[in-house]
Amino acid sequence: MQKTKIKKILNKKNKIPITCLTAYSKTIAQIADKYCDIILVGDSLGMVLHGMKTTRDVKIETMILHGKTVKTFAKKSLVVFDMPYRTYTSKSIAYKNAKKVIQLTRCDAVKLEGGKKITKIIKYLVDKGIPVMGHVGLLPQTSINFKLKGKDFFQRKKILQDAIAVSKAGAFAIVIECVVESLAKKITKSVSVPTIGIGASRYCDGQILVTDDMLGLSDFSPRFVKKYSNLKKIIDKCVKSYVKEVKTRRFPSQKNVYK
Repeated sequence: MQKTKIKKILNKKNKIPITCLTAYSKTIAQIADKYCDIILVGDSLGMVLHGMKTTRDVKIETMILHGKTVKTFAKKSLVVFDMPYRTYTSKSIAYKNAKKVIQLTRCDAVKLEGGKKITKIIKYLVDKGIPVMGHVGLLPQTSINFKLKGKDFFQRKKILQDAIAVSKAGAFAIVIECVVESLAKKITKSVSVPTIGIGASRYCDGQILVTDDMLGLSDFSPRFVKKYSNLKKIIDKCVKSYVKEVKTRRFPSQKNVYK
């Protein structure tokens, strides 16, 4: 089943764009599963759910808890587990942690951030039967600032080389984050596996967003995020109405009482 799902993703290269969203809970997993090709159990949950300043503070145990839930309720989509910061610093550490993740969560693949420096780790995991999704460009786990990448020649060259190296190492897809449009286009044409953009233009083979961002639940609104709703405002209104009705004894009404 896992190999079939990954083969479907590989076959989408240069075809109908791949759709991806993050999920950390039962409800979002169930909804995303109806429409998305890939669901990422992202380490962004540290900031979105727990108010952490960066993804570097997310523990693997926390990720595993959410990974189990998402995989349990996602029946169709390929579920990818975001390996947390410093859980893949060497081949042996990466394999130990990735193996644990797959065994406990039953997720279909893991995602690692980085380029040339981690290609041996990617190849090692793939050779051991653990599918890997790559991630180049802006790397949230190691970037100090949230800045657009690929604006100068040397940066463009490095990111392109990183993407090619990750592809050759055996990654089945590569997330490209926050890079200039021309670079995303060149990477997509230069690698044999699908590219999935987040702030990397429509020229990628697919797109991903943090669900809480696109639903308007978070306060994070960079240029590349399109807000399809403002759920934070809607929830605020609902809570305000509830509190008002409780205080004025309009809730619970006769419809909400057992007799």
